[in-house]
Amino acid sequence: MNPRSAAMPLNDMNAMNPVELIEVHKAFGPLQAVGGVSLSVPRGQMAGLIGHNGAGKSTLFRLMLGLLPPDAGSVRVVGCTAGGPGWREARRRIGYLPEQLALYDALSGRETLAFFARLKGAPQAQIEPLLERVGLAPAATRAVRTYSKGMRQRLGLAQALLGEPELLLLDEPSNGLDPAAIREFYALLAEQCARGCAVLITSHILAELQQRVDRLSILANGRVLAQGSVQELREQLALPLTVQLRGTAAQLQAAREAADALVTEALVTEALGGEASLSLRCARADKMALLQRLAPLTGALQDLQVLEPSLEDLYFGVGA
Repeated sequence: MNPRSAAMPLNDMNAMNPVELIEVHKAFGPLQAVGGVSLSVPRGQMAGLIGHNGAGKSTLFRLMLGLLPPDAGSVRVVGCTAGGPGWREARRRIGYLPEQLALYDALSGRETLAFFARLKGAPQAQIEPLLERVGLAPAATRAVRTYSKGMRQRLGLAQALLGEPELLLLDEPSNGLDPAAIREFYALLAEQCARGCAVLITSHILAELQQRVDRLSILANGRVLAQGSVQELREQLALPLTVQLRGTAAQLQAAREAADALVTEALVTEALGGEASLSLRCARADKMALLQRLAPLTGALQDLQVLEPSLEDLYFGVGA
């Protein structure tokens, strides 16, 4: 079980999911930007929203923020209809980090958070701990114009966390972050999920999401093509597995012959100093049968690995 799944929620465990979209449609003239999208994000979970440019991700965010009304369908966020009665108060319980972050360059980092805290009605006492948590405490008094892109992105995340939101909407949030900062960023998001916050995140860096999200929605042309955990999507799409073997040419030839009837593709990927690597692709349903055929040879082989389809494989496999 994902440890976040057992996290205590912010309010009642039986409360409505912070994101509930049902058959949502939005068009701009002849362009159908969103066509019948349904998705939900439970408390304490991190969900990913992926798709090509123009797939409808930004429009969905604008709908969830109440910046656009839907043409049809239901958009309920933190228990309230987006843009409806009580929305102004509900909106304070949402943290948002846009892809293109605009900040006041003349303000310091601390002044920037103070400004956003006043707008959001968040306690000023949260500012110093947030600056510390995102690694900006040493630069808190510096003008934002002196910040690097990564520092500006961390400041943007800090403003999204003001008020301890029930929902975080993050649009390409790792832009400008180095690998160490990306790792720390996702650790911070895990903390938010652990306290019951729901997180919906978009990213074009699919490998970044693969091991970190509880659930994914793959969009194309305003429609959801597939939804589920990474493993559920693998099983739904039934993409082939890859078994990689390392050994001598003779050992790999024996393995290839033993597996022949079950393999859809066999490829020698490298050969160095008498040792070679062989990739065998097989249908998911044939995995155990293939491993049984290879079992008598494993003592002689240097290595054997079973590789599942990556998120990138799933993305293209679903036709996005």
